[in-house]
Amino acid sequence: MTGGAGYIGSHAAKTLHRAGYRVVVFDNLVAGHRAAVKYGTLVTGDIGDLAAVRHALRAHEIFAVMHFAAFLDVGESVRNPAKYYRNNVVGALTVLEAMAAESVKYFVFSSTCAIYGEPIETPIAETHPQQPINAYGESKLAVERALPHVERAHGMRWAALRYFNAAGADPDGEIGEDHSPEIHLIPRAIQASAGSARLEVFGDDYPTPDGTCLRDYIHVADLADAHVRALEAIAETGKSGAYNLGTGHPHSVREVIDAVGRVTGRTVPWTLAPRRPGDPAVLYAAPHKAQRELHWTPRFGDLETIVRTAWAWHEAHPEGYDQK
Repeated sequence: MTGGAGYIGSHAAKTLHRAGYRVVVFDNLVAGHRAAVKYGTLVTGDIGDLAAVRHALRAHEIFAVMHFAAFLDVGESVRNPAKYYRNNVVGALTVLEAMAAESVKYFVFSSTCAIYGEPIETPIAETHPQQPINAYGESKLAVERALPHVERAHGMRWAALRYFNAAGADPDGEIGEDHSPEIHLIPRAIQASAGSARLEVFGDDYPTPDGTCLRDYIHVADLADAHVRALEAIAETGKSGAYNLGTGHPHSVREVIDAVGRVTGRTVPWTLAPRRPGDPAVLYAAPHKAQRELHWTPRFGDLETIVRTAWAWHEAHPEGYDQK
């Protein structure tokens, strides 16, 4: 898997290992952590290096690729779109080119609900119009649009998994979320509750019940489970497709702050900041297709349960993977 030293990739590696697969992690460690690779063999390399990707595929006799390697900061993508197109689009196409050259036939793609843009209707189904409002979403959509062409040309089967808001940590406490800088709401709220910088809430004037953005928080272990199910589905049925991964139940920023306060037993200090460019007001999934075709149902759908697993990992690793 590419990007397997990152947040979602490391959890997927554990789930694959437990399902009996041999895992090879291909990661340049720019955003990932060597210490997060607890399951599988780490190969250090860059997805933009075609020869290196081909060598890894061939040397380890890879039959399928899960592609997690991507930049994911929406705000940064608005400020620096070229960086996102270069890594997220060109990098993914390089991986696909290497797979075609080495006759690797199965590809599971880490996509995003950001491909939809401002929702026309909610919950969002896979048939919803795709009109991204930021470069991050556009970069993921560009890869999705390439996949049917790659399939026709090379017979490669694929699944595009459109995450809503990944959250939480390994229920066993082995691996967790450690970005630098941290951009996700739940770990930022946990850090604020522990006395770091105040949490910033980006806008409270959205057309939502409490004025803050509504998001669908999906536990990272449930995402990892969906990846294994998607791989097995495309291998067994030969049918490619895209799937929304979410709970179907949105929570506001203020609801998340309240949940973190209850779980940690601490106040979460926060300040109001301007809206971020590229942030839709409401995003939540209609996950019925994944439930029907992948036989996947989230096990950790309750917000407080998600926060509790995140808190347990951060409490044990206050300095993240760099902790001595």
